[in-house]
Amino acid sequence: MRIGELSRRTAVSVRSLRYYEEQGLLVSERTPGGHREYADAAVDRVIRIQELYAAGLSSRVINELLPCMRDVDGGPSESATPWLVEELSSQRGRLNDAICDLQRSRDVLDEVIEAARGES
Repeated sequence: MRIGELSRRTAVSVRSLRYYEEQGLLVSERTPGGHREYADAAVDRVIRIQELYAAGLSSRVINELLPCMRDVDGGPSESATPWLVEELSSQRGRLNDAICDLQRSRDVLDEVIEAARGES
């Protein structure tokens, strides 16, 4: 499929897809006319990349993790290492810390809202 179709199927901009290629996260073949062609598996890969970005991982970390993640058939990748578990555990801890910070902020806002309603 061409880059426009991949963009439509994943709801990811063409610009982002090009960036993923620049970072080594996504690969394409080139047609004789120079157009990018992606395998059908690129849809799942782009979705996975988006999930990892949403989790707050950098492109460098994502690039290191992708080869270690589960294969298309759901089995563990031969590239998976103890480093993967350690890295993911570290990232999970960072996310948990951020969640706790957000919950504290929400609690403070709830107190301010409640106090403001009581003064009305």
